[in-house]
Amino acid sequence: MFYLVGRRLPDVMLPATSGMAVSPARLDGPAVIFCYPWTGRPGHADPPHWDEIPGAHGSTRQAIAYSEAYGTFRRLGVKLFGLSLQEIAWQQEFVRRNSIGFRFLSDAERKFSGKLGLPRIETGGVDYLQRLTFVTQDGVITHVRFPVPDAERDAAEVLAMFVA
Repeated sequence: MFYLVGRRLPDVMLPATSGMAVSPARLDGPAVIFCYPWTGRPGHADPPHWDEIPGAHGSTRQAIAYSEAYGTFRRLGVKLFGLSLQEIAWQQEFVRRNSIGFRFLSDAERKFSGKLGLPRIETGGVDYLQRLTFVTQDGVITHVRFPVPDAERDAAEVLAMFVA
């Protein structure tokens, strides 16, 4: 994944949970985009064999940890986004239910992740992004965390890059 460092993000407009589309390539200043496989929803089963896939679980804990750190990211001038292949309506429900203060981006059409060649996992005939985190500056990737060994600690470890 380190081959991505130095690359400009694809200029693709992605639906955001705020209702306004965002092109990560057009973000000014520093930004963090954490890519996650899938967020569950009460009353809906996990994808088939989800418990057997290393690193599949943890998206909710990761998003909540980023949400708790969001104020610090904002004070530092760092834009923050979650990104997955899930449909925007699913993400909007997740953001509302968990009181997430930042935007999530939907790459359900795989235009963004496909252009970057992001790694995926497949189960039940559906593909999901593997968990990874980009740090960008003016739309250019400056750092990639992959794999993300502990989803819940990702926010703290990324935040440390900005306060060190």
